[in-house]
Amino acid sequence: MTESRPPLRRGWLQRVLQQFSDEPQDRDDIVEELREASERGLFDADSFDMLEGVLAVGELKVRDIMVARSMMVVVERDDPPKQLLAAVVESGHSRFPVIGEDRDEVVGILLAKDLLRHFVENSDQDFDIREFVRPAVFVPESKRLNVLLREFRKNHNHMAIVVDEYGGVAGLVTIEDVIEQIVGDIADEHDTDEDQPIRRDREREFTVQALTRIEDFNEYFGASLADDDYDTVGGLVAQAFGRLPRRGDLVRIGDFEFRVVRATRRRIEALKVVTAHDIAPPPADD
Repeated sequence: MTESRPPLRRGWLQRVLQQFSDEPQDRDDIVEELREASERGLFDADSFDMLEGVLAVGELKVRDIMVARSMMVVVERDDPPKQLLAAVVESGHSRFPVIGEDRDEVVGILLAKDLLRHFVENSDQDFDIREFVRPAVFVPESKRLNVLLREFRKNHNHMAIVVDEYGGVAGLVTIEDVIEQIVGDIADEHDTDEDQPIRRDREREFTVQALTRIEDFNEYFGASLADDDYDTVGGLVAQAFGRLPRRGDLVRIGDFEFRVVRATRRRIEALKVVTAHDIAPPPADD
């Protein structure tokens, strides 16, 4: 006699698919069905955001999420070692495009760990960057993110240089950039937080959370940006663009240059602010 097996436990995704009233015709139909399933409690809002992100990755292209050329933190092939170390410390990045004559000549990638290991283990020897530069990977702006993610995983790469149709450097993209489209922003110790809505990075350069109130921004910078229509800096910047901007987009408002450094499909999250003149930091609270 054959022993009957208990029915297999159905996964939540299978349950969701069975909830579809009609066969979905396109991505928007699927997203709407998933939203309704989330509202009925089949899975939580975070899971819905990730599912929507997975679907979006199949449609987004590299140009939609790349760090623009002007925002790339690079090192020059002929930079002295102290300048290379300063770039690592100031940016907090782990990988740096190495350029020759200009930003269109990317000769490779320098890993911060290679640079630091040299100075720890061979501090008495001269540093030749050419011995440490790793090959750069180049991808077109039009490459789809799902394809790029597959290539990143297959080749164990973490950064690619983005080129336009003429072969010029348009920006860069990292595996973290792609993953953030699925799971949301991945914060690290270099990001601002709610306790530090405005952070001074260097002379005349600041990182500002998009949810910073315009009133607080004006007080910090001694500015007079209008807060009649919007309460937050992010809202004001989005209004200036007339659309939801992407990372790397730049706009000038009054004496300030605002560049989007972090954004989702729904909102701006962080901005790089460059002032027309140096701003004295406010006194620390006692």
